[in-house]
Amino acid sequence: MSMRISPSILNSDFSDLRTELAKIANADWAHIDVMDNHFVPNLTLGIPVVESLAKVSPLPLDCHLMIENPDYWAPQYVEAGGASVTFHAEAANAPLRLAREIRKLGGRAGIALKPTTPIEPYLDLLPEFDMVLIMTVEPGFGGQSFLHSTMPKLQRTREAVDKHGLNVWIQVDGGISRDTIEIAAAAGADTFVAGSAVYRAEDAHAEVELLRNLALKHCHKH
Repeated sequence: MSMRISPSILNSDFSDLRTELAKIANADWAHIDVMDNHFVPNLTLGIPVVESLAKVSPLPLDCHLMIENPDYWAPQYVEAGGASVTFHAEAANAPLRLAREIRKLGGRAGIALKPTTPIEPYLDLLPEFDMVLIMTVEPGFGGQSFLHSTMPKLQRTREAVDKHGLNVWIQVDGGISRDTIEIAAAAGADTFVAGSAVYRAEDAHAEVELLRNLALKHCHKH
């Protein structure tokens, strides 16, 4: 099972994003947190920045839309250069239609669930998505501590994906660090968003390798 590291640029130096992306060139994806100050109480970046990043990024962009009305906006992020676009289950009016639209435009379609949103309503619909993001903190702010209480939900998601032999990635985002990545990997995650853990490390490149190796060592066994 391959383990993917997707460092979040939320904790990077926004005045020099090209250099900040180069620091994580050995990762698998670059995680882009899009927040609209409505769905979450924080405002980050939007389509023009994603367009600029797509032109210079050494990695494919993993766009996590913490925004209202993703039914309207998400396809535009694929067109802007997002290789993977994840929208929130709590915000989408027609999630299946939206996932199909993202895929039709050539993007990977992800669905994200806040910590208190159950996975059960989506288990039968998993083939419609390329990735499920189990939030391990409340979305909206970087630097929060990992919610261990989300692990049973992650395990149930992994069981469903394995049972049906699906090629659906399971991502975790929030409080992922050396201390928690092993727990999430053992519970069934294969794609890890790490923000402050990578960008606050002395050597971001080395931290990416270390995190990936920890995840591989503890990965959920089929």
